[in-house]
Amino acid sequence: MSIETDLKKDGIEVIETLDTLKINSLAKNISQKICETFPDYGFQQNDLFIKLSRLNMYKAKMPEGMAEANYFYKNASIYFNEHISDEDLEEFAIHECIHFIQEVKDKKNYLIRMGLCDYTEFKVYGLGLNEAAVQLISSKINAIPKEYVKYFGISFETTSPSYYPLECCLVNQLAYLTGEDVLFESTLKSNDHFKNTFSELTSPKVFMAIQNAIDDILNREEDIIKINNKIVQIDDRNKKVDGMIEKIDELKQEITLTFMRTQNLIISSYFNHAFDRISDLEGIENYRRKLYTFKDFIGYTEGYTFFNDYYISKMEELEHKYNLLESGEFETALKVVTKKESRFVRVLKTLKKLIFGTSTEKEKITD
Repeated sequence: MSIETDLKKDGIEVIETLDTLKINSLAKNISQKICETFPDYGFQQNDLFIKLSRLNMYKAKMPEGMAEANYFYKNASIYFNEHISDEDLEEFAIHECIHFIQEVKDKKNYLIRMGLCDYTEFKVYGLGLNEAAVQLISSKINAIPKEYVKYFGISFETTSPSYYPLECCLVNQLAYLTGEDVLFESTLKSNDHFKNTFSELTSPKVFMAIQNAIDDILNREEDIIKINNKIVQIDDRNKKVDGMIEKIDELKQEITLTFMRTQNLIISSYFNHAFDRISDLEGIENYRRKLYTFKDFIGYTEGYTFFNDYYISKMEELEHKYNLLESGEFETALKVVTKKESRFVRVLKTLKKLIFGTSTEKEKITD
């Protein structure tokens, strides 16, 4: 299949080629920002500039709902929506340039990997995971501030309010648990460090379940866009349109359900495993802090109680484990943190009264 056929299939129509001066300017600024944001990842600014300056860039007509910019690996080209002003090109180019940096090809020039996404099987795995990770990196490079958003009844805080927000929310939860650097290094370097780290913290089966769920969310969002594009082409409201609208509602419900189930799986799988590894009083305090802080990363729907119930349950288990440690099994650790007893019990009592409502109504516990 030719590049022209691929573009036509995706509804992309080239209308303008960016000149060399503009491409070099984008390559220079983006290579500089990547190196400044990630100084420890082994990037050399000059080498990166040369690599990015070889990209082809175009402005094009694009279908409604498609991303504002798209990278095509077959011809190493970026296509920008014609509506993007020249001064805004850089913001959108960063995401696509990262895809170019990520790609790993075999000797026949076939794409086998792009960051966290694996193309070597009959089915592509990790596309949603990779898109979200790249977007989180792009938001970091662009210094996008956090803001509260609501999609499909889910409220949460994000640095990516417009692009893959639900996927980014879930991947940001994973980054909090593994460490942001682990996620970003694997994404930019196209290795399994992040996958292996999270699998060790939970299990390979859990990682695959989360990865597949994020892919499912991405696929359903794309289905909604396709159906919406068909609806706008129909002049009169009819039974066919009504059926399409019903299908969109079904897809939205599936997305919400998949998101919440995946979030709950992340919480329970990681923190159940981490609980079993607690061996001293300091570990108890670290666990409590990490679990409590996790509330800032999750999405809330009306009536959502899983995290609140799980938190209180784990605090009661922690109190029991604390008492076992206090009995003298770990006397050395007890001497170091013995002052924390009254504070820990006070925190537990406060938590039993704590109500986790919307993402904007979170009561703080003084640390």
